[in-house]
Parts: sequence; C-alpha cells; structure tokens
Amino acid sequence: MRGARRVGGALPGINLKLASGFCPVHKLQQAGVNLALGTDGCASNNDLDMFGEMRTAALLAKGVSGDASALDAASALRMATLGSARAMGLGESIGSIEPGKQADLACVDFDPLETQPMFHAISQLVYATGRHQVSDVWVAGVHKLADGAFTDLDTDAIRAKARQWRSRIATLRTGA
Repeated sequence: MRGARRVGGALPGINLKLASGFCPVHKLQQAGVNLALGTDGCASNNDLDMFGEMRTAALLAKGVSGDASALDAASALRMATLGSARAMGLGESIGSIEPGKQADLACVDFDPLETQPMFHAISQLVYATGRHQVSDVWVAGVHKLADGAFTDLDTDAIRAKARQWRSRIATLRTGA
C-alpha cells in the first residue's frame, strides 16, 4: 500500500473503563506505525486529562508487552502531540514547535512537591504531571489560559449550561 498512512491510536483510559482490551502499542511502534493518543468525555472516560492518558498509555504499553523499555516517556509525549497531529492530517501545521507551525503551547508548573525532584522534564511530564499544573495555554498563538484562568470563556455560563443539560438528561433517564 504505497503512500498509505499507517496510524495506530490509543485511548487507554477509555479502554480500561469500558474493558475493551489493550492497544498493542509496542508492536505497532516496532512496526513503524504513527501512534496517536487521545481522550474522551464522560461517555467513556470522565476526564480530559492528556497527562493522565500519556502516563496510562506508557505504563500499559510496558505491562502489555512485558518490556519495561516499551513506550518511553518521549514516545508517549510524541503520541500526544505530533503523532496525534499526523493522525488527523495536521502534522504540517501543528503538533511540534517549529518555524511555520501554529504556536500551540502549554506552560506546566514543575514547582509542586509531587514533581520533585526534577531530573528529566519529559519524564516528569509523562509520569508525574497532572492537568492541574498547567498554568498557561496558547492556541495558534492566542493566550487562552493565563495563570490558570480562561481568558475568553464565561465559566459561570458554561457551568449553568452544564447544570441545564444535567437536569434534562436526568429527566430523560427517569422518564419524568
């Protein structure tokens, strides 16, 4: 299949929650398949924490393959960034920090005790960081999260809308 894209995707938290099996990440990696990593909403995973997904993917790859060197931290980070961008056909414009690509960046605070001592930044990102440590985010160069606060979202309105949907869904479930 000349020119065909070979893509393997992993949603480890979802696979665990739904008991839908394990992605053979290490075998796919060895075969040269572009690996992508994602998360989902409450239907199949109750959070959108890519740091948790990276950690789970790396640990599962090791456990499933029986090889502690399977899916190292750098490979897990690549799955979540450039690998995912390539899987969506966007690898030329996002997924890595390079001239000519969008400035999609996240600033992570490594000061909390749970990330100490700091020896290797990528390892810390994958194995010891949580989404609560993200202080700032830029999407296409636009500052979207500043010191932990959204810059252009009305969080009160979002919460109110979520409560409305919760009530509506509860009503549908109970048939009231």
